[in-house]
Amino acid sequence: MHFRIADTFTDSLAKLTGEEQKAVKTTAFDLHLNPANPSFSFHKLSRARDKRFWSVRVSRDIRLIVHRTDDSLLLCYVDHHDAAYAWAERRKLETHPSTGAAQLVEIRETVEEIRVPVYVEAPEPRPATPAGGDGLFAGLDDDALLGYGVPPEWLADVRAADEDGLLALTDHLPQEAAEALLELATGGQPQPAQVGGAADAFAHPDAQRRFRVMQDVEALARALEFPWEKWTVFLHPGQRRIVEQDFNGPARVAGSAGTGKTIVALHRAVHLARSNADARVLLTTFSAPLAAALRIKLGRLVHKAPQLAERIDVAALDAVGERLYRARIGEPKLVDEDQLAGLLKAAAAEAGTDEDMRFLIGEWADVVDAWQLPDWPAYRDVRRLGRRTRLPERRREALWRIFAQVRTALAERGLMTRAVLLTRVAEQLAADAQPVYDHVIVDEAQDVDVAQLRLLAALAGSGPNGLFFAGDLGQRIFRQPFSWKALGVDVRGRSRTLKVNYRTSHQIRAHADQLLGARLTDVDGNVEDRGGTVSVFNGPAPLVRSFDDPAAEQAAVADWLRMRLAEGLNANEMAVFVRSAAELERAVAAVEGAGLNAATLDARMQLPPGQVAVATMHLAKGLEFRAVVVMACDDEIVPLQSRIETIADEADLDEVYATERHLLYVACTRARDHLLVTSGDVPSEFLDDFAAAR
Repeated sequence: MHFRIADTFTDSLAKLTGEEQKAVKTTAFDLHLNPANPSFSFHKLSRARDKRFWSVRVSRDIRLIVHRTDDSLLLCYVDHHDAAYAWAERRKLETHPSTGAAQLVEIRETVEEIRVPVYVEAPEPRPATPAGGDGLFAGLDDDALLGYGVPPEWLADVRAADEDGLLALTDHLPQEAAEALLELATGGQPQPAQVGGAADAFAHPDAQRRFRVMQDVEALARALEFPWEKWTVFLHPGQRRIVEQDFNGPARVAGSAGTGKTIVALHRAVHLARSNADARVLLTTFSAPLAAALRIKLGRLVHKAPQLAERIDVAALDAVGERLYRARIGEPKLVDEDQLAGLLKAAAAEAGTDEDMRFLIGEWADVVDAWQLPDWPAYRDVRRLGRRTRLPERRREALWRIFAQVRTALAERGLMTRAVLLTRVAEQLAADAQPVYDHVIVDEAQDVDVAQLRLLAALAGSGPNGLFFAGDLGQRIFRQPFSWKALGVDVRGRSRTLKVNYRTSHQIRAHADQLLGARLTDVDGNVEDRGGTVSVFNGPAPLVRSFDDPAAEQAAVADWLRMRLAEGLNANEMAVFVRSAAELERAVAAVEGAGLNAATLDARMQLPPGQVAVATMHLAKGLEFRAVVVMACDDEIVPLQSRIETIADEADLDEVYATERHLLYVACTRARDHLLVTSGDVPSEFLDDFAAAR
């Protein structure tokens, strides 16, 4: 007998309490071992339109909805008695007449009785309406809509849908149909669904995304253990076209948070490795913790093909550089931050200057060391992109004397900076006839620095499909902007933007988008148009709350966390973020006030089970949670006052404010379903923008 689980089952399971989930999992295991066991209490649902729906008793009030035939058992849904029965009475399992894919279809005749929560406070910017009527899809005939996987009984509703009702409508449709309509609404041209030729409707690619065959108990255990994370490695059709596209030079995929850029990067690496058995593939990013997260996600993606995973090197860029340096040059001796600061301070004191140390460190890191400027003429003439403070020639000359002395001191001690190490490796690689890797895929590319990009250009060359970047200018929080073209990496004409958000609810995304502009432009003139992005699901509106003092804020956050627990969320599905380490104590106190344990994350990003993650906004990068609190958004904390006080030129304020907005955006978009943003003093000016969603 075929034993399958549907994504609707794993989604509904995640909404139950921990004890209820344990009981459901026990029942699921027993069903898998012996579905004919007479101890099971199967009840036929007399009011269900699909007569193959049955309920299975889990506990006094919990019911498991299954679809049963002579040769298959499908776990469809689980909930409290009345809710589970109501779900089954509004669904049927059928094979789509055009695509041949198995679908769980909501019965159209009863949709008027279904209360669909519409959380949208105000409409999104309206996409262009096709010709042929008032609805978004009025110009599409039945064959076209059926080709996208729309169930026949929903054709009239789809054709009549307008912008305001689109999200509510897609909640009722199979995933492939909802995705195609959302892509059409944002100006895309989705490919029609694949027409299945197999006799088994569950073998269709679209069916396989929502129905999974459980070959054994171990497979079932994995599926039940991580139901909410299943989306993290699934490739949606709009993303697949980018994954499989051939590019004749460096290419980039962009998109706002939650649109699946990391998913595209993962699948791109696997696609290129699978396409050529001899290909050498590097999947990389700018930091070690993010590289570790990529390694975990890649493991989920290729767990059935371990030999494929062995051919994909997953490592942080700096680690790759150090490894190649040791292999080609020798053991590096890197200067640490404290040593470098001491050398700069000593050189400045000897020069008799009163330059601010934070400015000196930034000028060294972002200009002199990053671009490996060898002498005074090079520093005099360099375009200081990203460093907006105006420096007349006389001041530059004084600064160069400081930097030249630091370079000499480093050489005398046999020390080098990370930028020197990466540059030397890049120079060595440039002399090789054969690149080290055939393909390099870079995630979170917006935070790659000058030296890392120089290494990337040398690692894979400029050949077809050599370099592929995934990133979002709106999430640049670690690096100053600089010209990629100046280092020979030109993605113009080979940039693609994802528009459908699969991770963050419409309401959270709409509010977070207010922190950034609709169009972001990099130094080379590449534009990321963020307008028209849509989310595939609704949720409650994020809350913005201001309090008179931190104690009142902590108490309110504790209450909010307790409410999420009462709704069935687990502790490890929640997180609290703050701007800097100085506010971590406030976050920990709020979590403990809710009776929960707080796990303060560090660079290793290890989250013990059963604890609420607490971290700074910088460490939020790459994480996802069902519920997030962003605390301590006070006036002098976001943006951080100490950063503003270092500004020597008004022109630099724009860059500081931009990156501070990016930080808040990153923290807020870690939330999937629930978001609370709070302040315990005068609130940050950014909260006015965040609260005013379109």
